[in-house]
Amino acid sequence: MTSPYLHINGVRKVFGSVVATDHVELEIKEGEFMTFLGPSGSGKSTTLYILAGFQDPTAGDILLRGRSILSTPSHKRNIGMVFQRYTLFPHLSVGENVAFPLRVRRLPKAEIDAKVKHALSLVRLAGFEDRMPANMSGGQQQRVALARALVYDPPVLLMDEPLSALDKKLREEIQLEIRRIHQETGVTILYVTHDQEEALRLSDRIAIFNHGKIEQVGTGSALYASPATHFVAGFIGDSAFLNGRLAGVQGGRADLRFADGSALNGIPMHGAGQIDGKAALMLRPERIELSGQPGPAGASLPVTVRDVTFLGNNNAVTARTGWGEDLSVRLNFGHPMFGKVAQGDQLHVSWQPENAHVFAEA
Repeated sequence: MTSPYLHINGVRKVFGSVVATDHVELEIKEGEFMTFLGPSGSGKSTTLYILAGFQDPTAGDILLRGRSILSTPSHKRNIGMVFQRYTLFPHLSVGENVAFPLRVRRLPKAEIDAKVKHALSLVRLAGFEDRMPANMSGGQQQRVALARALVYDPPVLLMDEPLSALDKKLREEIQLEIRRIHQETGVTILYVTHDQEEALRLSDRIAIFNHGKIEQVGTGSALYASPATHFVAGFIGDSAFLNGRLAGVQGGRADLRFADGSALNGIPMHGAGQIDGKAALMLRPERIELSGQPGPAGASLPVTVRDVTFLGNNNAVTARTGWGEDLSVRLNFGHPMFGKVAQGDQLHVSWQPENAHVFAEA
């Protein structure tokens, strides 16, 4: 069997009594764009720093092309790194900053000049060799940092929240540039972010981190359509949760009962749960129908409209259930109910059974 290009093999990292990563297991293909997504403190950056060689794992291994790299010092792993802060040398020009890792490797001057020119062209900063970092925008400085990380053709490029210091518009522009560079170079990228939109925009696959563990790995569309856990369902995409109790489970589908006696039937169930145990129904706001008539039996609830917000191409509707929980509904422009819903309206929400998910609660 062919070994994976990069294998994070049961990596665990403990700081005193704090478990930062808990047996993280992940295989990455050559040329893949893999994003570590999760909240602060979930273990994603710690995993990246162990890959880079800035920290040693308490247990586990990192294999590149089937060989462990743990005994190799960080500066000899030949892995590129781009940080949140640009970490440029302020006293060196752009060209000198990009050339720095090549000079450390004692490459001939002609080769250095050619590689620097190519790297700056790749990040669309050709002709900026003599510019000083202080005279550049934040987005330009981050492009220089990216060029410096790519200039020596690393097999793996690590990026730790590289765009979090930029404003939204500039962040989106650089995201497109990073995507283009990945497509042009084919370099394997491991990217850390807490921004789900950024992860969805950039990644081939996403690893969702929570409390030091990976809860699920998959493409953005797979994670959105089929979340494995309550946490993943709430972290990827917009979601609405309604709390109830399990009335029955059969063939991977659950029946729910709510506090006012409302019942829902045949909803896809994730994980095991006990009858009369707590459970949460997850619905995506844009996949909920809103109308004046009840929907299919077992997949519809009466609601009262509490608020309507116009957001340009959609109306964000807050609807309250009979037992007092709020549900978010999104009506896109062109929907029959768009612009026709008002506070206090008595309506019904409904959905297709496959667009709902039930998660057992502890």
